[in-house]
Amino acid sequence: MSDYITIALSKGRIFKETIPLLKAAGIEPLDDPETSRKLILDTTREDVKIVIIRATDVPTYVQHGAADLGVTGKDVLMEHGGEGLYELLDLHIAQCRLMVAGFENKPLPTDTLRVATKFVDCARRYFSSQRRQVEIIKLYGSMELAPIVGLADCIVDVVDTGGTLKANGLVPLEHMYDISSRMVVNKASMKTRSTEIKAMLAQIESAITMEK
Repeated sequence: MSDYITIALSKGRIFKETIPLLKAAGIEPLDDPETSRKLILDTTREDVKIVIIRATDVPTYVQHGAADLGVTGKDVLMEHGGEGLYELLDLHIAQCRLMVAGFENKPLPTDTLRVATKFVDCARRYFSSQRRQVEIIKLYGSMELAPIVGLADCIVDVVDTGGTLKANGLVPLEHMYDISSRMVVNKASMKTRSTEIKAMLAQIESAITMEK
């Protein structure tokens, strides 16, 4: 076991919106990940370090104990499955929706539906719960292009303002899940570092309550 607690974060919106909450626990990075090449950042607390990784990798790092805690979207957690970790806090940041989107005036097929998405497991569970037969086409980006070129009938993707959909002639069709960032913790770390982690989470939770 290392001498410090590691928190896995990703660059961008989640990092920027998480830092004010961590500040409530006395945790502030000494370097800016947008300008620094460091992947492990020291903080104002000697017992805490921040690890910078891709958002989709956060649950994996926490699951295997490479990070004690992490912050990632509920969409990523649902796709990961949540093995080996506890989801302890809804941070109420980076809020958006996971939705089915397609053409406004083109009804979706009633037989097999072709769905393009990177959220394969989420889409499969959602359509299975509705007893709809689907063919899932996994893509890693530019989802909006799939219906336009005839690759898929619709897409499943995260929607914030809906601007990208609108710019490509698509609209939200079905609301699947509300998404926000969650704090997760490694199960073993929660046992061995229970006192420190619970104290940290209590301070962060207080900051969330004040933000509301």
